[in-house]
Amino acid sequence: MSKTILTIDDSASIRQMVAMTLTGAGLEVIEAVNGADGYDKAVANTVHAVLTDLNMPVLNGIEFIRKYRQHPSSKGIPIILLTTESDEDLKRQAKEAGATGWIVKPFKQDQLLAIIKKVTGA
Repeated sequence: MSKTILTIDDSASIRQMVAMTLTGAGLEVIEAVNGADGYDKAVANTVHAVLTDLNMPVLNGIEFIRKYRQHPSSKGIPIILLTTESDEDLKRQAKEAGATGWIVKPFKQDQLLAIIKKVTGA
């Protein structure tokens, strides 16, 4: 059974690169354009992990995590922030909100795959 990864980013090129990397490894990908779109898709679909940007319009990454973690379907779902930010305070806030990990952009495709495989058991 293939694992489904939800990727949330307001940058179409980042979503495309993440989707290409993950689908190339045999994973299913659902794309969302911001945290609100991501939340709707996260609760409407079975996802095995979430990759979210931090800085987005409508609902940012940390706000998305806080909202999603209140929904029963988020239990046990790893959430990785994929962002240009590397601020320790933001990392702490994300962890407190329920994030599993943090990857700084630009990312290496093999690094992204290794982390996704580790957190999903794929």
